[in-house]
Amino acid sequence: MKPQAPDNLLLVSSSPHTHSGSSVSRIMADVLIALIPAFAAACWFFGWNAVRLTAVCVAACLITEWLCRKAMRRANTIADFSAAVTGVLLAFNLPPDLPSWMAIAGSVVAIAIAKQTFGGLGYNPFNPALIGRAFLLISCTGAMTTWSASNWLSPDAITTATPLSLVKETLKTGDPLPFTMTGPMTWNFFIGNMNGCIGEVSAAAILIGAAYLLIRRVITWHVPVAFIGTVIIYGLIHMTCSANAMPVHFHLLSGGLMLGAFFMATDMVTTPITHIGLIIFGIGCGLLTMIIRTVINGDYPDGVSFAILVMNAFTPLINRACKRLPFGRKK
Repeated sequence: MKPQAPDNLLLVSSSPHTHSGSSVSRIMADVLIALIPAFAAACWFFGWNAVRLTAVCVAACLITEWLCRKAMRRANTIADFSAAVTGVLLAFNLPPDLPSWMAIAGSVVAIAIAKQTFGGLGYNPFNPALIGRAFLLISCTGAMTTWSASNWLSPDAITTATPLSLVKETLKTGDPLPFTMTGPMTWNFFIGNMNGCIGEVSAAAILIGAAYLLIRRVITWHVPVAFIGTVIIYGLIHMTCSANAMPVHFHLLSGGLMLGAFFMATDMVTTPITHIGLIIFGIGCGLLTMIIRTVINGDYPDGVSFAILVMNAFTPLINRACKRLPFGRKK
């Protein structure tokens, strides 16, 4: 008589049965590496304040994560670098002169409320860094909308407010814009020689980091292309319909659009899981961003952060609508 095979000999786990070799810590480390060019640009244009805010936010996020996991009696997760990534992204979304205690408050909200309240990484429905920024925008509006000139200025550089703020104010008053999107001004916008949050001003540095993420396959093209493509199409249509419309490259290079499109709207946890879902998500982000900038044009004229958060809320619905059917099953 043959020996009986163990009961679990022919049992296998659910698909997929291959492993990509990636881990949370490896992915987060790649994101941190990709953020180095933007951090270097922030230090060049904003000096010590960029270092201060980044260090404060990262430290506050790591400490908050450790305390929350300790209080919940769960495994420590600070070694997966996700809290560090949240800290860097939150810092990149802050103005250079923001007091350190406000940065700490935003970091605590980002980790304790937006992330750990829902169970930690993988369970949070909203991007934690953007929740931290939204909290500060609502509770510390004055500090979050006060800007100082960057350290390296040319005669064409923006010195009194962000470009989007200037456009908003001039549209209200009817006065001519104090700048035009000429070649030198466009170059200043591209390299980051303008006012804004410390990590969002340099499109050139962000694109270098984005290229690294795409090469490493940490992110896919779907959300950034859909996001930026929608902004371009909307901007072109708006230019034909309004005499006061800004050119498309102004919208691409101002505010947090590039940082949002490549580093925050591509968050794996808070975005759809299918390719078509990602494209819908990106289109929604671009459309809402431009509506906020051109139609609502309120106290927060950038629109990128709130657009991504709104689409985060629609992610479960998008996943349900774009759900893949099992092989052979009809709708």
